[in-house]
Amino acid sequence: MSQGFKLRYDEMRENDPTKASNASRSSGENDYYDSPGNARSLCLVWPDGKRAFFSYAYLVSGEFSLADDKNVIVLSFSSHTLTLKGYGLEPLLMALLDHLPKIIVAADTRYVLNDNLKEVLVLDILVEKKEE
Repeated sequence: MSQGFKLRYDEMRENDPTKASNASRSSGENDYYDSPGNARSLCLVWPDGKRAFFSYAYLVSGEFSLADDKNVIVLSFSSHTLTLKGYGLEPLLMALLDHLPKIIVAADTRYVLNDNLKEVLVLDILVEKKEE
């Protein structure tokens, strides 16, 4: 049975189990892959709408550290180095270890509240191309 399987008793009672579900998806539902797998990519989104993606196949190493009061994750791909800065990033690093995150969105710093600092919050994404 697939992990995305959902019992739809209401549709079955209405005698139309084939109609599309009206349940709306939450915005974070597609942020992670369902399970660890093979060919996957990581998409980065900046507050201005800019996007970039990197294949997990070329992820060589990752490093977690504390800088000032923020967390820093440095991901070394074969061609680029990504630096993620924010709060509560240790669970994100563990998810990256299993290649689960599909999309990482950087939050605009002006919308950060003290209540948000308890959850995973990426504030800054830096991408540096490695010299050949």
